[in-house]
Amino acid sequence: MIKATNGLQILDCTPRDGGYINNWHFDKRMVREVYRAVSNAGVNIFEIGFHGTNKYFDRKEYGIWRFCPEEALREVTDGIKGADIALMCDFGKADIADIPDAKDSLVKMIRMAVHKDNLKPAIEFLEAAKNKGYQVSLNAMALGNYTAKERQELVAMVRSASLDYIYVVDSYGSLFPDQIKSLVDPFIELDGTKVGFHPHNSLQMAFANTLEAIRCGIDIVDSTIYGMGRGAGNLPTEILISYLETSNHHKYNAVPILNCINCYFISMQEEESWGYQLPYMLSGIFQCHPNYAQALTDAREYAVEDIRNAMAAIKRKDPIGFSKQTLDEVMNEGILSNLNGIETSKKQTATNHAKAAVKYVDRYAGRDFLVLANGPNLKKHKEQIDKFIEKYDPIILGANYLGDLYRPHYHAFNNKIRFTEYIDQVDASSKLLLGQHLPNEMIGEYLSRDYESLYYNDVLDADFDIVDGIIQSSCRTISVLLLGVAIVMGGQRIFAAGMDGYIEQDKPDNKHFYKEEISTHDSNQIIETHWWCHHFIKQIDEYLCSRGKEGVHILTHTGYKSFYTGIENYI
Repeated sequence: MIKATNGLQILDCTPRDGGYINNWHFDKRMVREVYRAVSNAGVNIFEIGFHGTNKYFDRKEYGIWRFCPEEALREVTDGIKGADIALMCDFGKADIADIPDAKDSLVKMIRMAVHKDNLKPAIEFLEAAKNKGYQVSLNAMALGNYTAKERQELVAMVRSASLDYIYVVDSYGSLFPDQIKSLVDPFIELDGTKVGFHPHNSLQMAFANTLEAIRCGIDIVDSTIYGMGRGAGNLPTEILISYLETSNHHKYNAVPILNCINCYFISMQEEESWGYQLPYMLSGIFQCHPNYAQALTDAREYAVEDIRNAMAAIKRKDPIGFSKQTLDEVMNEGILSNLNGIETSKKQTATNHAKAAVKYVDRYAGRDFLVLANGPNLKKHKEQIDKFIEKYDPIILGANYLGDLYRPHYHAFNNKIRFTEYIDQVDASSKLLLGQHLPNEMIGEYLSRDYESLYYNDVLDADFDIVDGIIQSSCRTISVLLLGVAIVMGGQRIFAAGMDGYIEQDKPDNKHFYKEEISTHDSNQIIETHWWCHHFIKQIDEYLCSRGKEGVHILTHTGYKSFYTGIENYI
């Protein structure tokens, strides 16, 4: 191993890769001290940020290290005899004409990270940069997702190009040590091009994979201080330096980096989180961009097994990088049912089985119904709601957590997490309605009482309709879905209380009358949920009116103002 590491180069990319955490808003003094620390520790190259211009990036949104003007580079490196400076270029967001000749810049190396669909133009860009006097590096992202033929084609491209470095990039942190050799060996056999390795830590394999890559003969490896970087982060520079220091203490010294961590990075991580988390582990397992798993987790609606199934479905679509469209397709198709092998469609055909299954069709024909949602107004207006119940004697449908406020005729669940969290809070007098897509094994584990199945198609992008008692959409939330169940059960007038909506509240974070840890705090997700619910309430209202009935009446204050009728008008 000592022989293998003698000529090894280290590239620290802390400001560049770590900048994904804070949009590259690093203080100049901090970057200067990082540069000093890595240089004194034995790092060869310091990737200080990106080459960027106003044409592609807004300076109001991004910090200075997304642009790296020459004066900033000189300011943070002046007087320090240290590592060479490198910059990364985003493919498609950098123009070769904007890059000065190397003789007029402190920058020694230009790198470009690129997916397999843009290899040729990226190589052309780098060759043009090389003609300007720079060392150049092609970072082949997600190389583990290439087919054998695609890898052969890349090797041929590199062989015929004039590149200084070719990097094997474990973009999603999905590789294991036994996969490294087959990926790096074809490039190591090339003459004139050095081979690099850029690990990520989604599966906690960054260091193990790096050791294997070094054993295989790579020339350079990337790292960041404290592993700082998007998602699960990167190979920690201090760990790599500490390892190398054991065999070559004259060349490497981890102490400057450790001091730098103590001064800057411990407090920074408390404010800006990075490192190993469950979503990043899943992205590593399924070789997908971490934004997929993060978005599914942030929704706070899906059990881990459902997120895992969703990631498997995303992997089968073989996306390049992150695609919001791909994520929406999987979510709209229905995470609970479709991914568990239950067949659903936007227009499910009626069957004798379906007709027999939905036993509650017209069970309460002609009755009033009251759906109890979980907004703060359900508790705030309890006295008035109780008067309404006493006066009209509606069939009451409730869902999730109701505390001891109400005893509905039917208590419903269609979400695994909320089912396991709140099932023991259901009043014994209430009949259970459980979504048909909840696994029987889970129900059996948590339940020893009778229940009925609630039938609906677990798809989001289908219009509200009812076919043989089966609601043809998930309606986004259980409370809105229960408006549809009330129709199936034969409701004449359908009322709702506590259906506050998810925006226009005094305290937007307080979406329920109780504190729920599993609720999302992502503002975009909250707003999207609100408008999906509005969409389905409107469709349900139109469904009722088209059949000669009154529309949906929301009795308590709500963000869905078109359907607010005011409980005072009824009591």
